[in-house]
Amino acid sequence: MDGVNHSVVSEFVFLGLTNSWDIQLLLFVLSTMFYMASMMGNSLTVLTVVSDPHLHSPMYFLLANLSFIDLGVSSVCSPKMIYDLFRKHKVISFRGCITQIFFIHVIGGVEMVLLIAMAFDRYVAICKPLHYLTIMNPRMCIFFLVASWMIGLTHSVVQLVFVVNLPFCGPNVLDTFYCDLPRLIKLACTDTYRLEFMVTANSGLISLGSFFILIISYIVIILTVQKHSSTGSFKALSTLSAHITVVVLFFGPFIFVYIWPFPSTHLDKFLAIFDAVITPFLNPVIYTFRNQEMKLAMKRVCRQLVNYRKIS
Repeated sequence: MDGVNHSVVSEFVFLGLTNSWDIQLLLFVLSTMFYMASMMGNSLTVLTVVSDPHLHSPMYFLLANLSFIDLGVSSVCSPKMIYDLFRKHKVISFRGCITQIFFIHVIGGVEMVLLIAMAFDRYVAICKPLHYLTIMNPRMCIFFLVASWMIGLTHSVVQLVFVVNLPFCGPNVLDTFYCDLPRLIKLACTDTYRLEFMVTANSGLISLGSFFILIISYIVIILTVQKHSSTGSFKALSTLSAHITVVVLFFGPFIFVYIWPFPSTHLDKFLAIFDAVITPFLNPVIYTFRNQEMKLAMKRVCRQLVNYRKIS
């Protein structure tokens, strides 16, 4: 029976966010509002890009896929967190916990690669506009999409292949509202130092490295445009500000959770809520706020939906 999980723990208990009724009520209202707005906003973004021929370009193709992933980000943790807010006994099964971790890391890996692809798309569009359609052809877009899912799946499987067979023979309380991989590992009835180091290296250092690569790439783009035009730097900054904001919002919580040397439970919970509830809501807002073409397309789609409901 070697290699079989000998865990006697069948479920894990969440301590949740707070025991204060007033704060729980506030979190319930805000989380529900942000969750619903996120699902509607990202769904509308995907629907708009798919249905509007004017948006059938590489930039909007990548944006639609990012919005699709954000639907997953919203759905992995938020519904259970909202459901558990007023429950005294917050539990999740062992399989449910492993499944949640799997999807968290798949989605995180996919979104990381999509953000890098979007940075590359902006680099080509701004620095090599004459070659844009040649470089960012449909084959390249499909390559980025397939690569993002392959990397996301590989990253998640690598994380879990060692965790699934860990012996969990006693402690089963997680001071959080979702299955957090670093905290879950600490509950195992064995020495997990090497595994904790591997998780930190796999998630933390990759996140930190990708973050700096993206920031440096955006700086290079701005400096390149500035050399060719005195007004170009302002235009480039306006174009890239949305991308840079989303990159900071996405990578910030990951870097703090996996790299920050002074862990804080309260800070980790706040960042987890921000990452699971608020960031997926902000992404469609940020990308459409300064994009006149996207706003006009969304208005057309909304009018079509209203007219369709009137006819039906």
